[in-house]
Amino acid sequence: MAFTAKDVQNLRERTGAGMMDCKKALTASDGDFDKAVEFLREKGLAAAAKKAGRVAAEGMVYAGVCDECGVGAMVEVNSETDFVAKNEVFQKFVKDLATVVMKENPADLEALKACQYPEEGKTVAEVLTEKVATIGENIQIRRFVRFCEKTQNVAYMHMGGKIGVLVALEVSDNLKGNAAVNELGHDVCMQIAAMNPQYLNRDSVPAEVVEHEKEILMAQTINEGKPEAVAQKIVSGRINKFFEENCLVDQAFVKENKTSVSKYVDAKAKELGGTISIKNFVRFEKGEGLAKREDDFAAEVAAMAKK
Repeated sequence: MAFTAKDVQNLRERTGAGMMDCKKALTASDGDFDKAVEFLREKGLAAAAKKAGRVAAEGMVYAGVCDECGVGAMVEVNSETDFVAKNEVFQKFVKDLATVVMKENPADLEALKACQYPEEGKTVAEVLTEKVATIGENIQIRRFVRFCEKTQNVAYMHMGGKIGVLVALEVSDNLKGNAAVNELGHDVCMQIAAMNPQYLNRDSVPAEVVEHEKEILMAQTINEGKPEAVAQKIVSGRINKFFEENCLVDQAFVKENKTSVSKYVDAKAKELGGTISIKNFVRFEKGEGLAKREDDFAAEVAAMAKK
């Protein structure tokens, strides 16, 4: 019985198995869909399908910079438990994904999954399915970011991958590759990890966010009993506090809190005899915004042991 590319796709969606494995299964079962599913189950390749709906909010963030080309990349991969996140096989998988992002520059998650996985002869999606089957948990590639080699990129990881930061510095030619610049970048990364700024600078804050904040401040000020004319002036001053708390370059520098991040960077650039500016940054925190599993994993393991 013949089968089509659509059949292969349907089988992949049904089982979570890799494309080549689905082709083999349909070939072995003469195109019979149900038999192909059984074939994959017998081979242990359909195990991922059962796990795909389980909550994956643990895992690891990994950030790195290529020693050869200077490209920076950061990825977040989620698992169901912190136990798996500490597994060497899982950690290698996450680091390998960062390497793929650096070298292949995928446009999005689907493009990343279609990339060739290092030294495996398989796609990232196929290796992901295998990892789910062998590790035994739902594993999801959640997000990634890539900074090109035109900037001097610095990566930082906090608490073994709970938080990752990637910073892009625009540096004058005489300072490119300078170790002191990397040290400065590391300090900026630690600032971002600790203080979690939402924006790079005031210009990067969306106008609607600023207006909404002003509306809140105006309401607060009027509720304090201030006349509207006076409140306008007070709000103009208070909005600066919002910028100082939420914009990286305006934040008080954690290592020297009497100066701002931008002033610290400028002073360091002057000391080194060049120019340095923070071009971009991204901060990932493992599992942020994801629903956490509420069941007792220890109890689940105990129940499985009894079976």
